[in-house]
Amino acid sequence: MGRLFGTDGVRGLANDSLSPELALAVSGAAAQILSRGKKRALAVVGRDPRASGEMLEAAVTAGLTAAGVNVLSVGVLPTPAVAYLTGLYDACLGVMISASHNPMPDNGIKIFAAGGHKLDDAVEDRIEALIDERTPHRPTGAGIGRVLNAAGARDHGSNIPDRYSLEGTHERYVEHLVEAAGQDLTGLTVVLDCAHGAASEVGPAAFREAGATVIAINAEPDGLNINDGCGSTHLEQVQAAVVEHGADLGLALDGDADRCLAVDAQGTIVDGDAIMAIIAIAMREAGELVEDTLVATVMSNLGLHIAMREAGITLRTTAVGDRYVLEELRRGKYTLGGEQSGHTVLPRFGTTGDGILTGLKLMARMAQTRRELSDLAAVLTTVPQVLVNVPVTDKSLVARAPEVLDAVREAERILGDSGRVLLRPSGTEQLVRVMVEATDPVQARQLADDLAKRVASV
Repeated sequence: MGRLFGTDGVRGLANDSLSPELALAVSGAAAQILSRGKKRALAVVGRDPRASGEMLEAAVTAGLTAAGVNVLSVGVLPTPAVAYLTGLYDACLGVMISASHNPMPDNGIKIFAAGGHKLDDAVEDRIEALIDERTPHRPTGAGIGRVLNAAGARDHGSNIPDRYSLEGTHERYVEHLVEAAGQDLTGLTVVLDCAHGAASEVGPAAFREAGATVIAINAEPDGLNINDGCGSTHLEQVQAAVVEHGADLGLALDGDADRCLAVDAQGTIVDGDAIMAIIAIAMREAGELVEDTLVATVMSNLGLHIAMREAGITLRTTAVGDRYVLEELRRGKYTLGGEQSGHTVLPRFGTTGDGILTGLKLMARMAQTRRELSDLAAVLTTVPQVLVNVPVTDKSLVARAPEVLDAVREAERILGDSGRVLLRPSGTEQLVRVMVEATDPVQARQLADDLAKRVASV
């Protein structure tokens, strides 16, 4: 069996590669490892609204309770909400059933450790090893876990404090978001594209509670329409709606609402790099940006590097994937990180990317400065970028080939300080991604094509 865990949990075609049997095995193994030492452990389980989530939630719940763990099912909520509630309820693990921005037929299982933190590679490896052993620990009698509801949570001996119950879970998350925003948004109008996803209810509620006028679109999930031509991977609808309604901005979430992209009042896209730049500068001015440092991945545009340098902010880069951003944030105790794709992490308020919080913080900056989003985003000038995906037989071998490395060095010599080259094996496919950024777009295209041909010839 190949490695189950990818860069963001276990993901696949629901009821095919991601079967109920696999969901049961993964959750049971995770429960055994993450609940060790707990007399009566608790797991928080949530999901996005896709139809297969109902089936997989049942399997995950069976796996957890069969391992002796109580389950608090919070229903349809964003990924960052499940992470937040895992910490709030002092649970030993949290499970989010979602395939994020992927199409509806896919689904996934994201597991959080105590405190709502994503798992590191070593823990994932231990879970996989336990699945391979096929010798799960199965308590009997009173040792079997219970599925908790509002009335019966304390009766079942869970470790949920008396002041908490399942009732009001969504409201507590909204309150947390509004408090974190820290700014009255009265006077601002936002178009919010909920991608028919997990934030269809709590997303509009949070922005309204913060004072904004909200025009919610794609907020009617039916289990089949999640991410269907909408949300952060399809910005056309939110762009059109912002112009049509004369809104101040638009925000687009993905299916599990851990990412957010924006458009300004003219419908121009404001990507994750620009969002990070705006928030980083605001936090630096407020003295909240630890060591004046922003953490981003190697895929962030050269323009972000330039903008941060000019603003007196250090930019630290990691491998692609928000888990690596999170690891660097925790290592350095930094206070802001994210990805160009729209994951923005504010560790003071959450342990993972939170699209709703990102949008609130962006609007808070607009309200604080009384500036339009287009004006704030002008701090970053995007350098033209060309990305070519090259199919190969062995991505690791090709990426290390001497002739390919020589070609990369030559391209870097030609660019000098006016651009950069990134060669990266795909995390999920037999592809090598060739990225070239250059102030001259013609040069960027030529160098990318030349490098792609060299990669393909190995």
